[in-house]
Amino acid sequence: MKELVSIIMPNYNSEPFIKKSIVSVLSQSYENWELIVVDDCSSDDSLKVTESLISDDKRIKLIQLTENSGPAIARNRAIKEAKGRYIAFLDSDDLWHADKLSRQISFMQEHDIVLSYTGYYRIEEISGEIIDQIKVPEKVSYSELLKQNIIGCLTAIYDTEKIGKVYMPDILKRQDFGLWLKILKKVPYAYGLDEPLAYYRVRTTSVSSNK
Repeated sequence: MKELVSIIMPNYNSEPFIKKSIVSVLSQSYENWELIVVDDCSSDDSLKVTESLISDDKRIKLIQLTENSGPAIARNRAIKEAKGRYIAFLDSDDLWHADKLSRQISFMQEHDIVLSYTGYYRIEEISGEIIDQIKVPEKVSYSELLKQNIIGCLTAIYDTEKIGKVYMPDILKRQDFGLWLKILKKVPYAYGLDEPLAYYRVRTTSVSSNK
């Protein structure tokens, strides 16, 4: 039996993109997952889009916050509700390669890894065309990560069976960076799979509450 993966997706006004993001999860070759979408009081129709997809697949779960709280609180609420052994992250405007989970979970299990990350493409906001490819090192320590955050949030997965649930610090920006550092205080290294298994959408109007 494949282990359950809980995918954490905060959403704030991502109506133009969220359907594609969720479809990239639905298209995963690794099928034992739950997707927890936390809506942070969106004022657009992204909530309706999410609800229409939930009706087709019960692995998608929706949490609606009662006040706009920012991505750290949204993600932490999803982590709290998560039932999976593995915690993965995907923002509501980014995408995954269809084999992302299968490749990465196999990589973690084969090498007994607590925190992993992968390479990814950066894509243009509207067209989705690839801008460039971000390559990643084989491993990174706490002190090395302090110099440069090379772990893309949309690529990271950690194993709760080994370190329990670890939450993002409630800070305005770089909450994911704070989380990786918290984990790397517990384990010596995070390990990278240098394959472009995700697509990061470069938003020209990106705000800290959205991306």
